[in-house]
Amino acid sequence: QVQLVESGGGSVQAGGSLRLSCAASVYTFGGCMGWFRQAPGKEREGVARIDTGDGTTAYADSVKGRFTISQDNAKKIISLQMNSLKPEDTAMYYCAADPRRNRCYGGRGSADFYWWGQGTQVTVSS
Repeated sequence: QVQLVESGGGSVQAGGSLRLSCAASVYTFGGCMGWFRQAPGKEREGVARIDTGDGTTAYADSVKGRFTISQDNAKKIISLQMNSLKPEDTAMYYCAADPRRNRCYGGRGSADFYWWGQGTQVTVSS
């Protein structure tokens, strides 16, 4: 049973924008939810996360001011608005969720999240 489904990836030129969405089930929406990415040959890294309990957000330094994470409680969706995209943003982007809100704090890594989506590819050309 699929619990997190990403959509919205694609190919854009540098400076462009994309919006990723993650549709969650009633079981997986909540707690701490976020986006990670993994480029070929690199480790998976956190991009943005949101504490769905109070809306607190956190971002990787590399995306601050360019990316915005948001939540829609009624639709059980989290989104990632990505603006001013750079070639180095090219990666597979994964939606993650964990029922424990504390996963949103203290710089926790991918191993601390229980639910994962299948990923959506983002490619930014120069």
